[in-house]
Parts: sequence; structure tokens; C-alpha cells
Amino acid sequence: MIKNYIYLPLLCFLLVVGACKSKPSGQSSNNSEISDDALLDTVQRRTFLYFWDGAEPNSGLAPERYHVDGVYPENDSNVVTSGGSGFGIMAILAGIDRGYVTREEGLSRMERIVSFLEKADRFYGAYPHWWYGDTGKVKPFGQKDNGGDLVETAFLMQGLLAVHQYYVNGNEKEKALAKRIDQIWREVDWNWYRKGGQNVLYWHWSPTYGWEMDFPVHGYNECMIMYILAAASPTHGVPATVYHDGWAQNGAIVSPHKVEGIELHLRYQGTEAGPLFWAQYSFLGLDPVGLKDEYCPSYFDEMRNLTLVNRAYCIRNPKHYKGFGPDCWGLTASYSVDGYAAHSPNEQDDKGVISPTAALSSIVYTPEYSMQVMRHLYKMGDKVFGPFGFYDAFSETDNWYPKRYLAIDQGPIAVMIENYRTGLLWKLFMSHPDVQAGLTKLGFNTISNQTPKEK
Repeated sequence: MIKNYIYLPLLCFLLVVGACKSKPSGQSSNNSEISDDALLDTVQRRTFLYFWDGAEPNSGLAPERYHVDGVYPENDSNVVTSGGSGFGIMAILAGIDRGYVTREEGLSRMERIVSFLEKADRFYGAYPHWWYGDTGKVKPFGQKDNGGDLVETAFLMQGLLAVHQYYVNGNEKEKALAKRIDQIWREVDWNWYRKGGQNVLYWHWSPTYGWEMDFPVHGYNECMIMYILAAASPTHGVPATVYHDGWAQNGAIVSPHKVEGIELHLRYQGTEAGPLFWAQYSFLGLDPVGLKDEYCPSYFDEMRNLTLVNRAYCIRNPKHYKGFGPDCWGLTASYSVDGYAAHSPNEQDDKGVISPTAALSSIVYTPEYSMQVMRHLYKMGDKVFGPFGFYDAFSETDNWYPKRYLAIDQGPIAVMIENYRTGLLWKLFMSHPDVQAGLTKLGFNTISNQTPKEK
């Protein structure tokens, strides 16, 4: 995905930098002596700030990107992202629960976000990829991509359903917000995106160009959550055949094979093993621990193995890039030395770029290995660590260290750290009755809600 550019006021940056100069609790002056818990909290808290201090003022949503250097090819000063905001509101939930902000402050921010979403452009209930945050009007992601984006909508709904569960049994104001979220959720017309009743979901629809984007979504990739939510909808739910025929393609999604000597069970679209956001975006709320269906005996094991493939490739380092190794691995979609790229564990898609979100957001799958990367990156200092956490990407080979962030990469870091620490977002999302009904409808078994730490 090629993303657009956004400017945030310099004042916000200066305030954040000032706030981040103090050491987190438990941090030693020697980076090597910081405890794992203190390091996790440092990274989670700093990344949370992207969605809190860095939010677009009117909507409260996540800016598509933030450039510390202030250099932007375009000046779209109020562009916000739907999918990245779905990740961001989950990061905010974790921040509220940890006391980074008060419950009252958190509720006020969520009310601002929901008020924006109630009025913002929608297309048969689905949100676009981008809006102008000051108006709620769609900002086209591309010429024909100026309408509903069902995948980004699913990422947003994943977050909103977690927020719903956080507040549904709270005080009167919290219950009122949960009710408003439920209405937004019920208004997404997943059936419309079957393009005339086909047994497959289409990614885009435009009021100007109709179905010309022509992108039916098949698995496996990052879009699994879209099919689960489409089945889960109490108002516009799709039949199970849409999942089985469309996503799983009547079983063709099953394709046992080995990459880097590691077993994978599923077919990965267009590659033997995909970028690591495929192991993360759907599982920020959807708990992979104990999750299985007729196509995959263990989604947790599959995603862990996908992560291990990524790590093993970087350690083998067939293109001999500087810095790659056991303490510096992680290939995923991010900024790149030549723009934006979906870096993957194969030589064609490997550009020598490490994206911190890849390993750090995999901490639920590979805690020891991900902590090894986190500690290494933290020791690299402000070359890779800034006011909103680790910068999006870097290349030691090219001596390329841009001080830039992308919402859709920052969000999974904070969310998956929290899931590793407490399982909070997994527990919230999975507790929603509609989610449970959707999983049952599609034949999933969820045999455990333990976090990796508890196993």
C-alpha cells in the first residue's frame, strides 16, 4: 500500500520530546541493565503517544504518518487513517488500563472519536481508507479508491468492538458510548461487498467507479478478520459459504510446505511466506491462542512459524546486508529505501530494510527472540528511537535512518505488547457475543484464552 503524507504541528513534537526525556520507572543509566518489564513499558508508553499526543485534533484519530524531520511531499495536514486508527484505539485502551491517562480522559477521547465516526463519510456502512480529519470527507487512497474499504473497516471494527466491551458494563456515560459503537457496528453492510451476492468479499466499492477496483479477497493474507466480522454481524452477516468459498477457496488455502526448513500449513497469496503484518493485523483482537478451524490446526502455531521463517531468513541473510542477525530481524510492509514496500523473506522482496514493528509486534509468538531485537534496537538510541517509539524502518547497509512513523505500523507494537503482558485486547474482543457467534458460525474452535505468558 502506498500511503499519503501528513503534517503535525511542530509544537506537538516539542511537547512530546520534552515529556519523553524523563526515564521510565526502573530504567538504569546503562541500557543493558534495564529490566524486560521496564523496557516493555518504555516502548509501549512511547508508542501509545503516537495515538494520544499525536492524534489529529478534531477527530481524535490517528494521522496516517508523522515525520519528525517535517519534510513531506504533500501538505495534507488533516489526513487520518481508518485501519491505523482501529489499531490506535486499542493502544489507547491499553494506555487507559495502564494509567498512562485517566479513565475520564480516555472516555473523553473515545467520545470524540465516535462522534467523528458517526458523521464521517461511509459507503454502505464501510469507511474509506482515509478521511480529512477536519471534515470527515473521504480523501481518495487512489483515483478509483474513493469509497468503502472493507479491509480497513474491519481493522477499525476490531478496535471498536474491543472498546465496546471495555465500556459496556461501566457507568452511564460509558454504557452510552458502548451503545453508540454498537450502532456503528450494525450499520456496516458486509453483504453489499459481495458484489451481487457472490460467495467472496470484495475489498473496495466506489460511488464513482463502482467495482472497478475488482479486488476479491482470498486467503491467506492480513484480511482474515474481515471474513470473521462479516460472518459475525447481527444485521448484515454473510453466510458461512462466503468464508469457505471465498477466503478458503473450497480448501485451496491449505498448502503444506516448508520455508527455511520450517513447516507452514497455509497457502500465502503470491509468495511462500508473507510479510509479518500478515501474522499481526487480524490478531490484534482475534486471539490466535487455541484458535483453529478445518483449514488450520493452530493459528497460533502457524503465525509463530511464519515469524520464525522471517527470522531464519534474516539470519541466513542471503543478500549479505549489514546488521541482519539474531538480534536484528523483521521484514514487513513499511517505509523503504525506495519509497514504501512489502518486505518479505525472499530475495526479491528483501531490500535490506529492518522494520521494528515486524519483530516487536511478533512478541506474542516469539517473546525471547522479539525481546532480543527490542533490547538491541533500544541500545541503538535516538538513531532509531524517537518521541513516538521506534521509527518505522532503517537500513544499516544504506546508512538510512529516517525519523518517520506510520500509524499502521506503530499500532501493532503497542497492542501486541499489551497482549503479551496481559492479553487485554484479546480478552475484550473475544468476549463480544457477536464475535463468538461469528466464530461458531464459521466452525472455529477457541480452546484457550490464555496469553503466551500464562502457558
